[in-house]
Amino acid sequence: MHDAPHALPLDPFGDLIQPFNRRGVDLGLDRLNAALADLGHPERHFSAVQVAGTNGKGSICTLVHQALLAAGIRAGSYTSPHLVSWTERIRLGEQLIAETALRQQLERSAAVAHRHHLTPFELVTAAAFLAFAEAALELVVLEVGLGGRLDATSCHPQRDVIGFARIGLDHAEHLGQDVSSIAREKGGVLTPGCIAISGPQTPDVQAVLEKEANLRGAELRLAAPLKLEQWTLGLPGAVQAYNGAVARGMLQALGERGWPVTGEAMRQGFARAHWPGRLQQISWRGIPLLLDGAHNVPAAQALAADLRSDPSSHGLQSGPRHWVLGILANKQGPDMLDALLEPNDRAWIVPVTGHASWSSEQLSAARPERSHQLDSATDLQAALVSAHRCTNSRLIVAGSLYLLGSLLASA
Repeated sequence: MHDAPHALPLDPFGDLIQPFNRRGVDLGLDRLNAALADLGHPERHFSAVQVAGTNGKGSICTLVHQALLAAGIRAGSYTSPHLVSWTERIRLGEQLIAETALRQQLERSAAVAHRHHLTPFELVTAAAFLAFAEAALELVVLEVGLGGRLDATSCHPQRDVIGFARIGLDHAEHLGQDVSSIAREKGGVLTPGCIAISGPQTPDVQAVLEKEANLRGAELRLAAPLKLEQWTLGLPGAVQAYNGAVARGMLQALGERGWPVTGEAMRQGFARAHWPGRLQQISWRGIPLLLDGAHNVPAAQALAADLRSDPSSHGLQSGPRHWVLGILANKQGPDMLDALLEPNDRAWIVPVTGHASWSSEQLSAARPERSHQLDSATDLQAALVSAHRCTNSRLIVAGSLYLLGSLLASA
């Protein structure tokens, strides 16, 4: 397994936000609730909707956020992780928070964060809540960071509408070893009287969500996939039929709660939506790339299905594909390979900067039948150059959002 290399050198907030891997995951609501009280309860100054799940949360958040803006609502969003800059996590209206403004809120929160031993994610959440309150936003879209029941975003007291993206097996080391346990943690975001919208789930996940909704006095609605031929979405991929259905259901529920969201605002917002790192075509130093942050087995399966169904729309030619993959050590790397690679494909396996990662040797040992398809490279840039020498086709870079962040930071 690759050792975790040094983090990227340039981080304007490195003096305020400690590396996540130094503290580790430490879920809970008590620390942040106490800190928010000391900060004057900024979370009470705006309403919120929340999006939980495994894959598709970011897409749902941007679809909802853009529709709210199209409806004339002063809306913001809080998402994670970021690709290059911490500012990507906080949107105030159409704009990302400015670096100076984020630094101001982090500094404002620093003493309280130290007193209550906040995790880095809790600190950034507190700063986001302060920024939303100061900007006098009416409604904010909150993406759950990890799990749901004990996630920092669940400290918001007024989450009347909640969306569930597809729930699958991921972060099992923190949430439980089976999908039902994971669904139970994610279903913990439900609050009495809220309306929850879920796209299609597996039967065991749906059963858990229904049970959690009954226990918590919430209403769970199941949304049928959008007919993409009837909608213009700014987000590519067939999976957006499911994400768009959840977003539409959430917006309809907000309309029932008195927010002025019309069908036309939904259509305008969905068409404007953009989410980097999902089937994104770019050129890196003259090399054509397709970026997708597929970081677990369900996301890898969705990416593979999209590439099989319509390769030309993603800038790909027919024939074998060339991949550059960086997969974190806590992911199901061999299963991701099985989902992504066709028999004649070739993949360069690279370390993900700042994180322990699967190595080519370990993947070959786990999948000896694929060892002839796997190459190794010391870093991402070397892999891109080597892979480009072997093909004139667009390279596919996938396996981790952190990998895409490293790439975009080096562009």
